[in-house]
Amino acid sequence: MPVRSAWLINRTETNSGQSRTDTRLAPIGTMAPTGALTSAAGVIPGSTDGEYLMSALYVFGEAAGMTAAVAPGRAVVQGLAGAGAYPVALTDYTPITFADGDANNPRIDLVVLRVYDTQYDASDRTEAVLEIVQGTPDGTPEVPATPEASLPLARVTVPAGASVGTGGLDWATAVYDLRVPTVAVGGILAESWNREVPGGYVGQYRDTGTRLQRWEGARWASYPRQVGGIAPQGALAAGEYTGQYRDEAGRLQRWDGAVWRPAVPSTAFVYDNDGGYTSSTTYVEAITDTTQPTISATFTVPASGKVLVTVGFNGRAGVEGQWARMSANIRKNGALVLAAHETRSAIAANNRSYSVSTTFPVTGLEVGATYTAVSAHASSATTNKCWFDNRFIRVDPWL
Repeated sequence: MPVRSAWLINRTETNSGQSRTDTRLAPIGTMAPTGALTSAAGVIPGSTDGEYLMSALYVFGEAAGMTAAVAPGRAVVQGLAGAGAYPVALTDYTPITFADGDANNPRIDLVVLRVYDTQYDASDRTEAVLEIVQGTPDGTPEVPATPEASLPLARVTVPAGASVGTGGLDWATAVYDLRVPTVAVGGILAESWNREVPGGYVGQYRDTGTRLQRWEGARWASYPRQVGGIAPQGALAAGEYTGQYRDEAGRLQRWDGAVWRPAVPSTAFVYDNDGGYTSSTTYVEAITDTTQPTISATFTVPASGKVLVTVGFNGRAGVEGQWARMSANIRKNGALVLAAHETRSAIAANNRSYSVSTTFPVTGLEVGATYTAVSAHASSATTNKCWFDNRFIRVDPWL
């Protein structure tokens, strides 16, 4: 018999069970746990020359028909919690034959490595076997349930009417690999390529093929990121801890516990070269006779809580001896935080057009929050129509 299992009753002339050869071939040891008394079922990884993740117990078909083969290899099959885990070995390439397809509907069959232990399952059998669990034909067939003390190896789709006479199964598309690897406790788990397998204990590691990951109790976290590495672009939608960094389109961002913020806030700048005017003697954000009445620069507050705001324009007063002023209102979520003021304004003080600008500090802002600097304009008299052109606002982080 090519399927052997350890930890069964001793083999006798009348009873199948465990022989010394079974014990030598089976992968005996403490495997990765999934509970206090249970082990992670799976295939022992490895292949000749280490070329592949695992070649053991691979289900494949080579010739037309309904018969596939299962490659030799070793595995661990978890039984009932009280029964423990069974080390199993398949020593030879072993054929398995699928029943003909239903006349009207497809079905999905499940190939499993199964252990019968009459001391726990009352099956009157004591052996490890390869089995095909036949699914139910249906227009949208489902995978049958995995029996107790079984390790799924593959699911195979059997089309309606499939048989040796109709050419059998298309092995290239019919077989879907369900194998998952398992390793000894403390070993680095090789990631399965077809489904997510949870860790068995906090601190377990796995190799994804590109990075090392650690099981945190609820998810796998990439190890380089855990120790302060910068996550590459597209790797994280949300941060895994406060203070984590990521690369976002060439810009460094920091996770603040809720959202990603620019790690080094950049300069905000807005400009408009369509002129307009106002005669208001109090600061107004909108001006008349322009396609863009207001201009606003949105910025993120750096760690210092301080920024430098520069405003400027090319303009003039409408009346000689009068003046035109441009400043900025600082807003957060629309609410006014700092109002425009003459001490924070650029001033054109005659009726000949020229360029002016000023820079002023704004402090005490909420670190990491988003604000806007909105243009504000004023005239020295209601009879003075003052003009503003080439307006700009620039906000620089003050680190």
